[in-house]
Amino acid sequence: MHSNRRQFLAYSAIGTAMLATGFGSTAASARKRYPVALTDAQWKKRLTAEQYYILRKAGTERPFSSPLDKNYAKGTYFCAGCHQPLYSSKTKYDSHTGWPSFWAHLNGAVLTGRDTSLGMVRTEAHCSRCGGHLGHVFNDGPPPTGKRWCMNGAAMLFKKT
Repeated sequence: MHSNRRQFLAYSAIGTAMLATGFGSTAASARKRYPVALTDAQWKKRLTAEQYYILRKAGTERPFSSPLDKNYAKGTYFCAGCHQPLYSSKTKYDSHTGWPSFWAHLNGAVLTGRDTSLGMVRTEAHCSRCGGHLGHVFNDGPPPTGKRWCMNGAAMLFKKT
């Protein structure tokens, strides 16, 4: 009886700590106010179901599912939520991960925050204009930055130049 009570209390404390630290959420982007701020209903109307899941709920698309992964045309990648320019095709490369990857973003277009979802600490990338979740950034990219901005293709639109 006491063992079960101790386990319950221990698990309750762990659960409370996880909620307090933002486990399972992208707390940094959720709290900030952005120039483009829509209601949940407006986002659902504007975006496809997959775009909404990724941009507004910090979801992830299946690897190798986006046509933008193997797109190497010259142009610009835009946020699918607010159409802000995010990445130039000049910084895109094949990371062999199944997601469109870049070694740099356009100046001021992408912000980062701490993502503690899935029980690990990662750096989330989100649009600086609408706060939409784009993907994550890792320190295993190519020169000159050494960064891999690993983005969800469904979170972006592409326009050729």
